Amino acid sequence: MSVEKSLLGKDTDYPTQYQPNILFPITRAPTRQNYQDIPYIEHGTDWWHVFELSWLNTHNVPQVAIGRLSIPATSACLIESKSLKLYFNSLNFTMFSSQAQLIETVQQDLSTAAQAPIVLELIDVNGLTVSQPTGQCIDHLTPSKHSKHPDASLLRLDTNESHIVEEQLHCNLLRSNCPVTGQPDWGTLFIRYEGKKIDHASLLAYIISFREHNGFHEQCVEQIFAEIWQTLQPKQLMVYAAYTRRGGLDINPCRSSNPQWLPNVPLRLARQ
Repeated sequence: MSVEKSLLGKDTDYPTQYQPNILFPITRAPTRQNYQDIPYIEHGTDWWHVFELSWLNTHNVPQVAIGRLSIPATSACLIESKSLKLYFNSLNFTMFSSQAQLIETVQQDLSTAAQAPIVLELIDVNGLTVSQPTGQCIDHLTPSKHSKHPDASLLRLDTNESHIVEEQLHCNLLRSNCPVTGQPDWGTLFIRYEGKKIDHASLLAYIISFREHNGFHEQCVEQIFAEIWQTLQPKQLMVYAAYTRRGGLDINPCRSSNPQWLPNVPLRLARQ
């Protein structure tokens, strides 16, 4: 479905009845046409945390939890975030006989929309703990070049290092914009790779170049993965973005050429 037909940027009423047809899938295929020669672009997971999750038990008493969705990157579609928010709001006054029935209903609805099996895990409202970012932070560096739009030509290898290295880097300066509303999206980006050493300042310049870019979270991560893979040709690569919460949702896309580098569970950072 065309994103222009979604509910993004439009005034909408919050549903008070179960409404699975409000979910708005967006096919991944068009943006991936640019990366047809990039292997592993479909390897990974999009993790979502749903903080506004509530329903009624059989005594008509509201229940709350934090939801964690696992959407495989191999799914034909991603689900537009505002429609997902409205979908979960439509459950607020719906009665379920058990948590299992709620989970089964949500998984079936979202799997139908995304055209792939989606898993929902319920977490106690006090069950998420804050993690510290892993790897070396590159925020303090000063790039020699800048661009207002994503520019893979900024990426460079470290000419002072000829050996193959494995390292994990992170940057808290990731910013991009919703392609429909123009609202900013903020996140921390993690990059783990094995290969010739990347010049850290050039990587920071590349990440900063997304500050005015219009793209969904998942698309930005795939573009970063593809352009690093194509430009710097590492042996292995993992790109993970921990985006801050908006509308009661945070999105954590991860793409990795090495399945063993995929986190078992998404990180939970202080800004989220």
